[in-house]
Amino acid sequence: MKKLYICIVNVKKMDEKLIQKIAACKLFREMSEKEIGLTMATTPFRTKCFDKGELYALAGSECRNVDIVLSGKMMAGMSGPSGKFVKVATLSRGDIIAPAYLFANDRSMPVTVMVEADATVARIPLDSFKALVDQNEKLRWNFITLLSNFNGFLSHKLHNLSLLSVKEKIGKMLFDMAKRQGSNSFILNKSRQEIADEFGIQRYSVFRQLAEFQDQGAIKIEGKHITILDPKLLRNQG
Repeated sequence: MKKLYICIVNVKKMDEKLIQKIAACKLFREMSEKEIGLTMATTPFRTKCFDKGELYALAGSECRNVDIVLSGKMMAGMSGPSGKFVKVATLSRGDIIAPAYLFANDRSMPVTVMVEADATVARIPLDSFKALVDQNEKLRWNFITLLSNFNGFLSHKLHNLSLLSVKEKIGKMLFDMAKRQGSNSFILNKSRQEIADEFGIQRYSVFRQLAEFQDQGAIKIEGKHITILDPKLLRNQG
């Protein structure tokens, strides 16, 4: 995919589909497409495309721009000295990359970000973004809310990684998936490797723990389809 740069400086040039993609970002919550178009028309920004498998940013690189994911998928993760890898987050349409570090004293990226599916971002210079949130109260409060939610996400992630056993991690994940899909019979929408990366464990440990839950009668596994047979037993095991 050829890299594409587009500078938007006039509301008449704002493509309706582009506005709709930008509107998916929680930064623009409760703003009409017309408001978003007018706001972005006076804000210097460009779109940038990334190919699948490309490195977006290496851990330690400085956050210099506000990048909003318009399409595609990226993955943020950390590697330890031993080479152990932990997936921190999946970034997709509407997400801002590393929002909590944009105005930090140390703006070094704590994670490495890779492109998992061809992606496009809207890139706003940091100074322009600062002026934007200074001037627009709605955007300012949306950004504050976004940062607060991001902090909650990181706290939850830290709790899962550092305080829970492998049983507890996977058991909790199964309950969370069942809750999101609204049924005790649901689709495991992550590969075993994705689960392993998310929790910083070996893929074999994921296979072994799921098999153990099934042997104990807590769950039934049929390919990607999982049914929680005994929630109490699964909770006690987790």
